[in-house]
Amino acid sequence: MTATTSIFDTRPVPTIYREIRDLYLANGMPWVIGYSGGKDSTVSLQLIWMALREMPREQLTKPIYVIATDTLVETPLIVDHVNQNLGRIGRVARQLGLPITVHRLTPAVTDSFWVNLIGRGYPAPHSRFRWCTERMKIKPADKFILDRVAQHGEVVLVLGQRRAESATRAQVMDEYRITGSLLSRHSTLPRAYVYTPIGDFSTDDVWSYLLNVPSPWGGNNRDLASLYRSAQSGECPLVVDLSTPSCGGSRFGCWVCTVVERDRSMEALIDNGEEWMVPMLEFRDFLAETQQPERRKEVRDYRRRDGRVHLSTKSQAESLTRGPYTLAFRKELLERLLRVQVQVRQHDPTLTLISAEELFEIRRLWRVEAQDWEDSIPAIYRRATGQELAWPRDDGAIFGAEEHGLLAQMCAEEELPLDLMLALIESQRQQTALSNRAAVHARIEGVLRSEWRSESEVISAIELHQQRLGQLDGPLAG
Repeated sequence: MTATTSIFDTRPVPTIYREIRDLYLANGMPWVIGYSGGKDSTVSLQLIWMALREMPREQLTKPIYVIATDTLVETPLIVDHVNQNLGRIGRVARQLGLPITVHRLTPAVTDSFWVNLIGRGYPAPHSRFRWCTERMKIKPADKFILDRVAQHGEVVLVLGQRRAESATRAQVMDEYRITGSLLSRHSTLPRAYVYTPIGDFSTDDVWSYLLNVPSPWGGNNRDLASLYRSAQSGECPLVVDLSTPSCGGSRFGCWVCTVVERDRSMEALIDNGEEWMVPMLEFRDFLAETQQPERRKEVRDYRRRDGRVHLSTKSQAESLTRGPYTLAFRKELLERLLRVQVQVRQHDPTLTLISAEELFEIRRLWRVEAQDWEDSIPAIYRRATGQELAWPRDDGAIFGAEEHGLLAQMCAEEELPLDLMLALIESQRQQTALSNRAAVHARIEGVLRSEWRSESEVISAIELHQQRLGQLDGPLAG
């Protein structure tokens, strides 16, 4: 198509509706429609809704599941928009007798952004380590789809993807195309097929349809267009594989996204009157700064999560591959986040940036993995919010700040690494959960194999080793 050609010149809207109806009746596979609340997923769902609305009720025999994945760190304005529309979609579909149900998907607490970032210390995501996408978007959607596959045998996944988005998108869409069919094979999910009703739409085609055909479930497509203008943004689509690009930058997505250098979408929303989001943007920028080389040494451990030191090159101390955020920095992050939550709740008292369930899991991880005998989180929460939470009782917690201080004194007197002793004691405390002696020994061996020297001692050892290698490589003495 040329720049001035519309899809509707060659495929009028009634023709597209007929294609959708024919495909719906062609087999018994239920449909799963990915809905993000953006323009592309909205027009895809609206086309299907309008097409099926004209069918006799006796032909509407197979279910249509509308799924929306909420990472729990989505931009609040987008969350409100999506949730309002999901409510309308489900309510009006029931009233009209359409076989459409809505499903809001979220990551498991153990996979959430804050549990991994603050609880486990994962560094802020970047282009080479996008750990968030798999846990927060792909896993919830894939689990739902595979559950429907187990229930029905096969499913059709309807996605609002368009070839005009990029050359890469067009290539991926065509790679799995089934010859002579409107469907494609899914790149990773067995017995799941993909249908892209707007695959050949341009951006102008999308807006032309949305602004000329009112939302059948009572949404307001002009409000959607206004939201796009306010954020100067593109859509963050349903993510079901790693070929989908990050939603940072110019796309609606997670407000904490650090995969891109700047969050222009949130900046634009603030410029257009949403000043209450300034503390969130400042927190996001603070998080992004930890990716700078000069900051890594300040906020990240010199050991990896396996407890060992990894070298990226054979050179000096800068060759240490930094590991997770230190516990001290994670404490700072949590307190900053809670203070931001207090600030934004002045705008909307219902806003939750980090849930109580996430705080409970972070507390557990700190006590088990980071040996936080002082049980820091309740005090941090109290200091940041001025409130208390009903913290779950930890029946396994037998040590506290007093015992930590006593052990630290004893280790100093005996010149023993405090962290090593803490880890060994924690390993012993947990051994009742292990099924056999071999598992206990393996846990203890893992602790002993970890690096317990200080960073300066490790660096000195590396430098000494390199000096010796240099001497061996030099000329032999006569």
